Amino acid sequence: MKHEFPDLPYAYDALEPVIDETTMRLHHTKHHKTYYDKFVDAISGTDMENKSLEEIFASISQQPAVVRNNGGGLWNHTLYWNCMTPNAKEPSGPAVDAIKAKFGSVDEFKDAFTKAGIGQFGSGWAWLVVKPGGELEITSTANQDNPLMDVASVQGTPILGCDVWEHAYYISYQNRRPEYLDNWWKVVNWDYVNELYEAATK
Repeated sequence: MKHEFPDLPYAYDALEPVIDETTMRLHHTKHHKTYYDKFVDAISGTDMENKSLEEIFASISQQPAVVRNNGGGLWNHTLYWNCMTPNAKEPSGPAVDAIKAKFGSVDEFKDAFTKAGIGQFGSGWAWLVVKPGGELEITSTANQDNPLMDVASVQGTPILGCDVWEHAYYISYQNRRPEYLDNWWKVVNWDYVNELYEAATK
């Protein structure tokens, strides 16, 4: 099987107090694992077993909803875990330089990204993507869609993603999505963002 369920890259309590241990444990072992299990079941016995998620997403409009929703859930959450770290540093590096050039400053970027997350109606995601021409853009998607999918209104390679489904924050923040997003910046893994940016702009 080409597709594996990833371990969390840190302990379940590592992001406290920004995200509590119970949320992280349930989010990873229940929500993420369920997306994985349903995705693997949906592609079993098909040619998608040997395709990467990125290859599948490129023609996701031709696939059943169960593949789109659960494949997206698998990929999106894997990115989300890696976009966070208990050892967060001040933003710096090539991606941050590009962010400053595009948005004016890191604070202006954070404000715009946070607004995208707050403004996503219902469940979904906020993204920073590198578009095919190398330009950065902030976007959001509903449910478990992402900008790699051929159905996305803005397509590109995600280098930062934030889960704004209520299960990502409800225990600590209840309905206060803006507070969750404001605090989330304290655990963003800028080293990983830089790594993804460099890979996307080669």
